[in-house]
Amino acid sequence: MSTNTILFGALFLLVAIALFFIVRMELRLKKLFRGSRASSLESLLADMAKAVDTQNDRADTNEEHLKLLEARLEKQGHGVKLVRFNPFAEVGGNQSFAVGIVNKEGDGVVFSSLYSRERMSVFAKPITKGISDIELTPEEKSVVDDAHKSANL
Repeated sequence: MSTNTILFGALFLLVAIALFFIVRMELRLKKLFRGSRASSLESLLADMAKAVDTQNDRADTNEEHLKLLEARLEKQGHGVKLVRFNPFAEVGGNQSFAVGIVNKEGDGVVFSSLYSRERMSVFAKPITKGISDIELTPEEKSVVDDAHKSANL
């Protein structure tokens, strides 16, 4: 074999190896650019940076919404308790009831019903910081205290 043949063979081998790496790189770039309208790597990276910024803005907005929702939930009734009782000895059964609904700060409402043979009365009394401006019955006080305890668990 002549020197030219060996050099030609070595050159051919080097060109084949370079061609292999170029094709491999081209396939990897196609995978990278897949689904994008970018014409270059620089524009692809700019598009990706813009998408990341958009996602960060959305995350910040979602964080603000979550804080607002958490603040609203704090004001909602977390503790709910019910007690049935018999306020009148001549009427059988626990037909009357009291329901307390309060949030963690102790604000809420107590609903109560008094049942007798002649009529049934329903009352609603506001609760602020665990106390009502309207006098509470022992059952109502008990149900408000229990609801406030369960709201703070």
